[in-house]
Amino acid sequence: MTDTPARLLNLLSLLQTPREWPGSELAERLGVSPRTIRRDIERLRDLGYPVQATMGADGGYRLAAGAAMPPLVLDDEEAVAIAVGLRAGAGHAVEGIEEASVRALAKLEQVLPSRLRHRVSALQNATVPLTWGSGDGATVDPHTLTAMAAAATGHERLRFAYRTGDGTRTRRLVEPHQLVSTGRRWYLVAYDIDREDWRTFRVDRVSEPFATGARFAPRELPAADAAEYLSRSLSGSQPTYRVVATFSAPADFVASRLPGWLGTPTALGADSCRLDTTTSDSLEWMAFRLAIVDCEFTVHEPAELVEHLRGLGARISRAAERCPQGQGT
Repeated sequence: MTDTPARLLNLLSLLQTPREWPGSELAERLGVSPRTIRRDIERLRDLGYPVQATMGADGGYRLAAGAAMPPLVLDDEEAVAIAVGLRAGAGHAVEGIEEASVRALAKLEQVLPSRLRHRVSALQNATVPLTWGSGDGATVDPHTLTAMAAAATGHERLRFAYRTGDGTRTRRLVEPHQLVSTGRRWYLVAYDIDREDWRTFRVDRVSEPFATGARFAPRELPAADAAEYLSRSLSGSQPTYRVVATFSAPADFVASRLPGWLGTPTALGADSCRLDTTTSDSLEWMAFRLAIVDCEFTVHEPAELVEHLRGLGARISRAAERCPQGQGT
């Protein structure tokens, strides 16, 4: 292989697999002499790749962890696998997924060849995930997320169609600041050009996002960060409840079955704990989350949640009574 840049990329791809490569095997794989391999290894080191060498008859090479991550070289199958995984997670609001995942997806999809983008889309469209969802059927198009992430990172104005909570459809022109994930939903914090003020947008209500190409100088957000701004915005736009409940189970058991943003239960004993949290989530969703902890529990407040659980329990009991005796399905 006489093309030095292509050979270096192939060499880097081999070294990024978790094994040690004898110099003679690398030379054979790339069709060059061991001396050329040694020179190429030095070139990679000069570029910042931490290639380690071990002593031996042939010598061995492996890529070690460095202080900073150098660019990765992925083959077609690896690139498709990573893109599909990131799109699936982003599109269905998996609990715990971070904005970094969306930024990574935006970067990856930007450089994917068209043939690979087609494969990613085909595989994504042919797959139906089983997820708990957000309780209201809201899902997020990963293409919308990546368009927003790219515009925010590149400080580029963004146009999109938006559906408000009452169903009104509008067109927005914004300066995107940052995406925020609450675990169940994605939000965009942005400066609305027409309204001359900061706004938050539910991403599942956004469609037809389009980066205009017009750059902007980032404005100062009226909060410590986007998460704080979103929290204040949500608190002022929908009811907030203080939820207090006790569980007949160890605190670590209950914590493992509740989303982290609800807070950490406080142990009351070896087999009981208490959750005291504030949330703007719907009563229906809170009742569902508490019920699937899979242990006895008591809700002390709010009264609205107690009443909702009482009605839900009655409906479930009536449904069980109507089920024919001995019929399991």
